Amino acid sequence: MTDADRTEYGDENQHQHEDQQEGGRAPESKNQPQPRAQRAPRTLAVPDLSLVVLIGATGSGKSTFAARHFKPTEVLSSDFCRGLVSDDENDQSASRDAFDVLHFIAGKRLAAGRLTVIDATNVQSEARAQLVRLAREHDVLPVAIVLDVPEQVCAARNAARADRAGLPRRVIQRHQRELRRSLRHLEREGFRKVHILRGQEEVEAAEIVTERRFNDLRHLTGPFDIIGDIHGCRSELESLLGRLGYALERDALGRPVDAAHPEGRTAVFVGDLVDRGPDSPGVLRLVMGMVGAGHALCVPGNHENKLGRYLKGRNVQHTHGLAETIEQLEKEDDTFRAEAAEFIQGLVSHYVLDGGGLVVCHAGLPEKYHGRTSGRVRSFALYGDTTGETDEFGLPVRYPWAEGYRGRAAVVYGHTPTPRANWLNNTICLDTGCVFGGTMTALRWPERELVDVPAEKVWYEPAKPLVTEAPGGTDGRPLDLNDVAGRRIVETRYMGRLAVREENAAAALEVMSRFAIDPRLLPYLPPTMAPCATSKAETGGEAAGEGYLEHPAEAFAAYREDGVREVVCEEKHMGSRAVVLVCRDEAAARERFEVPEGVSGALYTRSGRPFFDNPETTERILQRVRESAERAGLWTELETDWLLLDAELMPWSLKATGLLRKQYAAVGAASGAVFPGALGALEAAAARGVDVSTLLGRQRDRASDAVAFTEAYRRYCWRVGAERPAGTDELAGIRLAPFQILAVQGRSLAGLAHTEQLAMIDRLIEAEAEAEAAAVGTEPDGGRTALLAPTRRLVVDTEDEASVAAGIAWWLDLTAEGGEGMVVKPLRALIRGGNGQLIQPGIKCRGREYLRIIYGPEYTRPENLRRLRVRHLGHKRSLALREYALGLEALDRMADGDPLWRVHEAVFAVLALESEPVDPRL
Repeated sequence: MTDADRTEYGDENQHQHEDQQEGGRAPESKNQPQPRAQRAPRTLAVPDLSLVVLIGATGSGKSTFAARHFKPTEVLSSDFCRGLVSDDENDQSASRDAFDVLHFIAGKRLAAGRLTVIDATNVQSEARAQLVRLAREHDVLPVAIVLDVPEQVCAARNAARADRAGLPRRVIQRHQRELRRSLRHLEREGFRKVHILRGQEEVEAAEIVTERRFNDLRHLTGPFDIIGDIHGCRSELESLLGRLGYALERDALGRPVDAAHPEGRTAVFVGDLVDRGPDSPGVLRLVMGMVGAGHALCVPGNHENKLGRYLKGRNVQHTHGLAETIEQLEKEDDTFRAEAAEFIQGLVSHYVLDGGGLVVCHAGLPEKYHGRTSGRVRSFALYGDTTGETDEFGLPVRYPWAEGYRGRAAVVYGHTPTPRANWLNNTICLDTGCVFGGTMTALRWPERELVDVPAEKVWYEPAKPLVTEAPGGTDGRPLDLNDVAGRRIVETRYMGRLAVREENAAAALEVMSRFAIDPRLLPYLPPTMAPCATSKAETGGEAAGEGYLEHPAEAFAAYREDGVREVVCEEKHMGSRAVVLVCRDEAAARERFEVPEGVSGALYTRSGRPFFDNPETTERILQRVRESAERAGLWTELETDWLLLDAELMPWSLKATGLLRKQYAAVGAASGAVFPGALGALEAAAARGVDVSTLLGRQRDRASDAVAFTEAYRRYCWRVGAERPAGTDELAGIRLAPFQILAVQGRSLAGLAHTEQLAMIDRLIEAEAEAEAAAVGTEPDGGRTALLAPTRRLVVDTEDEASVAAGIAWWLDLTAEGGEGMVVKPLRALIRGGNGQLIQPGIKCRGREYLRIIYGPEYTRPENLRRLRVRHLGHKRSLALREYALGLEALDRMADGDPLWRVHEAVFAVLALESEPVDPRL
C-alpha cells in the first residue's frame, strides 16, 4: 500500500478484529468445562462461508460429528483422499498426495463460495497453518472446532474398527499431547472462531448454526438510494435527501437526526461521511440516526477508519481534513463522541444486496472479493488499490480495477472524485466532489437513475483539479476477446442458460471483427424466424392448402394449440431485415454511445454489417426517421434521446445484388436461352407428325415455371437513387418499413403488444406524409419521395373459424398481389405456453410464388411438393427461440444500463448461433 493515508493503519494483522466483525462473533477459545449436572447443549456458530477445521486425535469422533452436522458434499476427509490416491485409506505413505488432493478440492470449493469442512486430525500446527493460508487465499474465515475427547475413548473407538484395531496406543497419546499444546495458540495461528468441545457429552450435545455473514444482505431488495461521498457537507446532504423524497426529522435544537422515505426506500451511504467539510458531526448525527432507525445502511470510508482510530486514542496524522473534523468534534459532548466511535467501529466493509445483484462499498471491489471476509477485502473496500506510482501532485495513482470488471453484480462506490458519475463495466463511482465544489450524487436502485445537487461552495481546495480518471469514468477498455472466445454460456432471463459452441463463436468473431459496425452502435441483432409447419393438404382447395408448401392454416393451428387466441398477421415486406438506431441528435449519440462527431446512429443488417458503404446515405435516412419521430412527438412521449427500431429495408436487391446475379438471374437467363429453342424443335417435330405431345407438354410447363420464377424475383428488384435519372432524390426508391420499437432510453419495449407497437409506427409514417405534403411546391422537384412504408396487418381469433378464414383470404390476396407473405405473431408479446416455456414470437408464412425463388422454378409440381414436405423444422424452431431469448436479453441489459461487454455478449451469441448448420431454405 503506497497511499500515505494507508501507512497509518498497519498490515493485515491489524484487521483481525475486522474479520471477526464481518464474519461472526468473536473467538470462543476459553470455554471451560462445566460440571456434568450443569452441562447444556452447545450452539456452535459457523459463518455460512468459511473453512471449518476439525481438530482431534484419531478416534475422537470427527467423521461422525461432520456427518451429523454438515452435508456430505461439504466434508473433505483425509482418509477418503488417501483412498483416492492409493486405494487404501490407512496407507500413511500416501498422505502427502492425499493432502495435495484435499487442499486442491478445498480451494475449488472456497473459490466457488462453498462452506468447506476438513475432516483430519489437524493436531499439528504445520497442518493447520496450510489450511489457514488456504482460507486467507480465498478470503474466508478459518474456524476451528476442537473435539477434546479422553484418550481411553479414542482407543476404544479405534479398537472397534477393523481397519484400525492394530493402531498403537502411542499414536493416540502423541495426538493428545499435540492437541494440548495447540489449544492456547489457535487464535494466534489465525483462526477467527474457535469452538472447544470437552468430553463426549459436549460433543454429542453440540449443535451447529450457520451464521449469515454481516456483509450478506442479499435478502434486502430495496429500493435503495445510494449516496456518494459527503465529507461533512451536511446542508447539501439535506438537500439531496429532500430531492430523493425523504422527510427529515429534527431534534429540539433543530438538528437533523433521521430521515425516512414515505415509500419505504432505504438510503445507502458509501462512506467518507467526514473530514474537509463544514459539519462532519452533523452528518454523523443524521446518518447514525437513519441507520439506527433502520432507514439507512452505511459502509465505512477510509476517512471514517482514520477517525475511528483517532477516537480510540491511536496516534494518527491530522491530515486530509481530519484536523477540521477533530476541531468540530471538540464542540460535541463525550456521549456523542463515544456514540460516533461505536458507530464507526461497527461498520462493515461492504454489502451484497438485492439477491447478489448489487454491491456497495467505498473504494470499489473486484468480483472475487464480493461477500468475502478478510483484512485484504476490507483494505481494498476502504482504499482500493494503487499502481505503486504517484502523480505530479504527489497522490497515488489508482489501479483501474473497474476497466477489467466483468462481474454480474453492479458495484457502486465512491472514494475517487470525478466530475460526473458514469457507468463502466457495471460499476459506477458516486464521488462527484461535493466538498471540492462539485455535486453530491445519489443513484436510485433498481431504477439506475442519478440524482444530484450542487455544492453550496468550495469547502476544501482539491490537491488537483477534478478530472474524469476514476475507475468509474468512461475511458475503460470496452470489450475483450475473452468475453466471446471459446465455448460460452450466456445467462438469459427468458430461457435460462444458453450455450454457444466454440466453432460458432469463431465464425461470429470473423464476421464481427472484419465486417460489423462499431459495437457501441450494435446493441441488438434480430433473431431468425421460424417457418410454419409444412402444409399436408393434398386436396381441398386453396383455403385448405392444396398445392402449397406453407399455408397460414398451419400457423393459426400451432398458436391455437399453444393456447394463444389472438394473433396479429403482419405483411412480410419484400426487403432485407434492418435494425435502425437513431439518436435525437449527434450530441445524444456522443453522450449515450460515445461515438465520434458526424454519427447520429446506425442502420445495419442481420449480421451487423452496415447497409450502405456511404455513411452520408445512412445519415440521410436517419435524419428522415428523426424528423418523423419529432413530428410524431415520440421523443417527448417516450422520454428518450434515441430509438431502436426493427424494420425491413427495400428493395431486396439493395443488399442481395450478388445473390440475384449469380444464383437467381443465372437460372432465369439460362431458361430463357434454352427453352425457346427446345420448344421450337419439339413443335416442329409435332408438325411433322412425330408423337412428342407428352414431352412437349412437360417442356411447356417447365418453360412456364421458369417464367414464373423470373417474375417472382424481379418483383423484389428495382432501381434506386443514383441508378435513376439525373436529379432524382438519392433516397428515391428506398423504402424503410419499421414494425417495432425495440428499446428506448432506460427501457426495453419488446414486451409491448404488437398492435401498440404498430400504432406508434403508424404515427411515424403519418408524420412523414405530413412533412412531404407540406413540402410540395416548396422544393424544385415538388417534394421528396416517401421513405417510410406502412405494415399492413390483420388481427385473427384462432378459435373463430370465420376469423381464421378471413386471415387465410387476406394472405391469399397479399400473395396474389406479389407479396412475400406474412408473419403471424401473438398479439401480446413474451407469451409462455402451458409448460412455462417461451412460445415462438412469430411464424413466417411465405407465399407460393415467393417460395419458387427459394425452392426452384418447378417446386410446385406434385412430385416435388411430396418430397419437399418432408422438412425437418425442429432445429430451425429451436434456433429461432434461442436467438429471440438472446435478443431480449441484450435489450434488457441495455435498458438496465449494463456495460457494453454485457450487451455485446448476448448480441455476439445471436450472430454465433447463425452459423449453426440448418437448411437455409427454411
